[in-house]
Amino acid sequence: METRRLAVLCSHLRQVDSGSSISTSTSTKWPRSTCISQVSTSNCVATLGDRRIQDSKKVNEEKDCIFCRIIVGDSPAFKLYEDDTCLCILDLNPLSHGHSLIIPKAHFSSLETTPPSVVGAMCSKVPFISNAIMRATQCDSFNLIVNSGAAAGQVIFHTHLHIIPRKARDQLWKSESFRRKPLKLDEEVTQLADLIQKLLRFADDKSKAGNTE
Repeated sequence: METRRLAVLCSHLRQVDSGSSISTSTSTKWPRSTCISQVSTSNCVATLGDRRIQDSKKVNEEKDCIFCRIIVGDSPAFKLYEDDTCLCILDLNPLSHGHSLIIPKAHFSSLETTPPSVVGAMCSKVPFISNAIMRATQCDSFNLIVNSGAAAGQVIFHTHLHIIPRKARDQLWKSESFRRKPLKLDEEVTQLADLIQKLLRFADDKSKAGNTE
């Protein structure tokens, strides 16, 4: 009976503070090795199993990913630029002459799953790469686009930035002919702005808390 109570207590503590020593997160200073041994047949095994499933899923995604095959040289592509973090290639189904893609060398399925450091490295190359593309295509404008998620038009689920050279009156986007409407300053818009602000504060606080642990 006492062993069962100890296992339940330790599993609860582990959920609250999975990244630090259990003995410092509670006034009941159970030895760390004791708690781990008591819950190793349930909570720890389940966590390890979930991690293995996630790792296996990512490996399968990478095997099926055309960008990953291009990165390792198993599929052909017109490479424009490459560094330790990212690669720039010509899009194989371009919307305009010179349409290019900046992709991270590590596999991330969408923008929100990509680490900020990787996103920053990719974006930092946009002025440098886009300038060369515009000069080569004799354009003075370009669209920088990210399709993140199927509903947004993402087809290849490996994060990438589109650099699409533009010329005046090329009529590439039908949406450019749509008439935009002014934002209504009503209760619905106010509630939307408040909700987004709250979610951003929550995410920021959570990130800061994680960095201090």
